Amino acid sequence: MNGKLHILKDPAELADHFADQLMEGVEKFSGLAFHLAISGGKTPDLLFTALANKYAESPLWQKVHFWWVDERMVPMNDAESNFGKVQRLLFPYILIPEVNIHRIKGENDPEEEALSYSAQIQEHLKQTNGLPEFDMIVLGIGDDGHTASIFPNQLELLGSDRICEVASHPTTDQKRITLTGKVINNAEMVCFLVTGEAKARRLSEIWGNQTMANLLPAAHILPTSGNLEWYIDESVSVFTQ
Repeated sequence: MNGKLHILKDPAELADHFADQLMEGVEKFSGLAFHLAISGGKTPDLLFTALANKYAESPLWQKVHFWWVDERMVPMNDAESNFGKVQRLLFPYILIPEVNIHRIKGENDPEEEALSYSAQIQEHLKQTNGLPEFDMIVLGIGDDGHTASIFPNQLELLGSDRICEVASHPTTDQKRITLTGKVINNAEMVCFLVTGEAKARRLSEIWGNQTMANLLPAAHILPTSGNLEWYIDESVSVFTQ
C-alpha cells in the first residue's frame, strides 16, 4: 500500500483521533491561512461533531479556511448538501470568521459554479507545480471505489487540467462539482477516512490488486508530496489483511 496507515477501534474513535491530529497540524502550521478541503459522508459527520465538542473555543479556527472537495448541486438546506451538514454540526459551535468559509453554491448552474469556485481557489491558494495547493484534503471512499465525486465511469476527471469539473452520479445523473485529480494530488497532505466492512473489499483491491485498482478512482490518489495517510477502523482492517 501507499501511505501511512492508522487503525482505530471504531468510527467514533477514528473521528475523535483524527480531530486531534487535524488540530495539531493546524497548530504547528506556520502560515497565516490553513486551507482545508473536506468531503461529505457519515465519518466526516462524526468528525465535525468531535471538533465541535472538543475545540469549540479554539483560537486556531481563525486561520482555518474551509473548502469542499465536492458538492451536490442542491440548495444548502437540502439534506444531501455537504455544506449543510457542516453548517449544522460544526460552524455554529466554533469561533470561525465567515470569510473563512468557502462553500460551493449548489443552487447555482453547475458549469458556472465550477468556474466560479475554481476562480476562488486560484485567488486564495498559493500555486505549486502550476496548480493550487491545499494544505490538507480529507477524502472518503464510496462502495464503488469513487472518491470526491470522481466515479469509475468518469476516470478522465483524474487527469483534467481544470481545478473543478462538473460530475454526474452514474445512476441518478445528479450533477455535482468536484475537485479534479490533479488538484487533489497536488495537496500538501491527503487523508482518507474509511470505516465499515462495506469498504474493506475496495481497500483490499486498492492495496493488493493492481488490475482492479486501476479502475477505482480512489487508487489514483497519490499526492506528489508523498504525504498520504489512511485512517481506518477495525471492521475495515480485518478484511484487508
